[in-house]
Amino acid sequence: MNMANKPLEYKGHPLQRAGNIVYYGSMSDKYIIMLQIMETKKVKDLDVATKVSLQLQLTDPSIKSRDRVVKKSEKDGFWAAMDVASVWLERALNS
Repeated sequence: MNMANKPLEYKGHPLQRAGNIVYYGSMSDKYIIMLQIMETKKVKDLDVATKVSLQLQLTDPSIKSRDRVVKKSEKDGFWAAMDVASVWLERALNS
C-alpha cells in the first residue's frame, strides 16, 4: 500500500477526522476515543486547538450513545489530549 492510501495512525491506532471531531482507534475494537475540538486560536494562518474534550467510548452499537461513554475529560491543547487518549485506549484494550 502506498503512503497516499495508508490511513493516518498514532501509536499503532488509526485516526479519522470528521469536522472538529477526531476518532482514535478502530471500530472493530471494544473501545475508541472521541476527541472534540472545542476552541481554537489562529497561529499565523492555522487554527490550533486550545481546548479539547475527550471520551473513552464503547463501540457496541447495541448500547445507547449516551451510555457508551466510559471516561471523559477536557485538556488544553490537542497533544495533551492525545497523550491521555493513548493511555486510556491502551489500558482499556488491554483490560
